[in-house]
Amino acid sequence: MTLDRKKHWETVYETKNPDQVSWTQKIPKTSLEFIHSFGLKKTAKIIDIGGGDSKLVDYLLDEGFENITVLDISSKSLEKAKNRLGEKASKVNWIVSDITEFEPNMTFDVWHDRATFHFLTTTDQIKKYMKTARNCVNGFLTIGTFSKNGPEKCSGLEIKQYNEKELTAELNNGFDKIKCITEDHVTPFNTTQNFLFCSFKRRLH
Repeated sequence: MTLDRKKHWETVYETKNPDQVSWTQKIPKTSLEFIHSFGLKKTAKIIDIGGGDSKLVDYLLDEGFENITVLDISSKSLEKAKNRLGEKASKVNWIVSDITEFEPNMTFDVWHDRATFHFLTTTDQIKKYMKTARNCVNGFLTIGTFSKNGPEKCSGLEIKQYNEKELTAELNNGFDKIKCITEDHVTPFNTTQNFLFCSFKRRLH
């Protein structure tokens, strides 16, 4: 299954430009607002899960954050991001991995995930994701998924929609909810996708 998933995303990133995929954002405004709300030092360790060639890393670097990791199943997506960043790319830790197989060797102050979690549709996948998050997050987690008013598929794949109660329940083992918002994301094709964004704090006792 993992191979198929990897192949799917490599093909997407090989064949499409940012203006041809629905998740592209010029400015990842909501993600940045959540990250800013945590009151971090510039040395905070931040990981962007399924970051692909998202511009979140560009903005975090511009703001002076020094410890950024970007993880994605697709090596092609990370190559695109590296090419875009040029010399700045050397300041970032790039990891090619399926999130359900990721075994981090460090902890993170912030775990950011916009639109990766909702691709995990089996209990086993979600369990693995949550176990990894509990093991390596010692600060905050922010997650964006399609809401109940959002699409049922993305990039041709089934996704799992969430409401605030369901997402909070999935993270209840280890994380306390800080806040949730819903947001309409306007795609490059001028369609609208409704997202649920929530932030959590790691419960360390």
